[in-house]
Amino acid sequence: MTVQRDPERLQTIVIGGGQAGLAVGYHLARHGLPFVILDANERVGDSWRKRWDSLRLFTPAQFDALPGMRVPAPNHAFITKDEMADYLETYAQRFALPVRTGTRVDRLSRDESGFVVTAGDRTLHAEQVVVAMSNYQQPRVPEFARDLAPDIVQVHSIDYRNPGQLQNGGVLVVGAGNSGAEIAIEVAREHPTWLSGRSTGQLPFRIDGRAARLGLVRFVLRVLFHRVLTLRSPLGRRFRAKLAGHGGPLIRLKGEDLAAAGIMRVPRVSGVQEGRPRLEDGRVLDVANVIWCTGFHPGFSWIDLPVLQDGRPAHDEGIVPSEPGLYFVGLEFLSAASSVMIHGVGRDAARIGDAVAARARSRAPVSAEEPALAAA
Repeated sequence: MTVQRDPERLQTIVIGGGQAGLAVGYHLARHGLPFVILDANERVGDSWRKRWDSLRLFTPAQFDALPGMRVPAPNHAFITKDEMADYLETYAQRFALPVRTGTRVDRLSRDESGFVVTAGDRTLHAEQVVVAMSNYQQPRVPEFARDLAPDIVQVHSIDYRNPGQLQNGGVLVVGAGNSGAEIAIEVAREHPTWLSGRSTGQLPFRIDGRAARLGLVRFVLRVLFHRVLTLRSPLGRRFRAKLAGHGGPLIRLKGEDLAAAGIMRVPRVSGVQEGRPRLEDGRVLDVANVIWCTGFHPGFSWIDLPVLQDGRPAHDEGIVPSEPGLYFVGLEFLSAASSVMIHGVGRDAARIGDAVAARARSRAPVSAEEPALAAA
């Protein structure tokens, strides 16, 4: 017999304990607000630990910090995904952020008293909710993938860890963005490798080169992506539209790096022929492995509120006018090109923290029954 727990009442719930959720928590704590952060992972930082083994961040350490705490690495170092995970865990501990791990949210709805968050057998009520998650929640694979021969090993980038998962023979990496290019470089050391998809472009300089160290990276990340390419500028809105249909440029790699590694660039995959992937130009590739770097669905179907358009949240720089008290942080281009980057999420989190605090002050005092969960 399942025992239904009594509903818990909170002032603010943050859903997601990655960099976006922790940054929001930092600012809510500075405002002295009671809140809790819910995260589905067993440990803070697990969303990074579960990515492929060789992953390093695409930006130097000086741009990888959340508000209030620097990354413990040289400014120009490119830290590993595990170092980033440990940084997030230490960040939550340092600021005593109230993160409840192992708590997967199944549904967000609303009743006459406010927002209702369902997580397994728990029901939590909140005056305000911040959804601190990216657009990249559910892996996307084309429907024709099911028609590939059963002897082909298929793996999506979210499940790829290292080349040991692959069998002998050629590898087709589908998707030529940053993840696809980085994974293709790795598997090409041991397998004949094809990289399928249109070019997304590349930065016109080496992000780990001398020009970058002399200030070019700072200009691109902190000026161009952070202050110029925003939703408040026509140039930023045009860039967002292009990004949605084309993907961002390669950050660390160049086309010549792929060629030097022996990677063969091919057109997009259009379907399956006799169990093998068929390209747009009609060629059929006889490969033993396919790695899908084809992106993600937003994955917000658990939000049972009229705030989604084509599966994506409708918002004004993270604030949802149609549902007062509901906010988003961590989405691609929430307010600027930097919003999905670690160095940009802090600014969005500060703005949303201010909005949560302003609404809390405008409402009646919190009930004495509500636990004081403000972080130190």
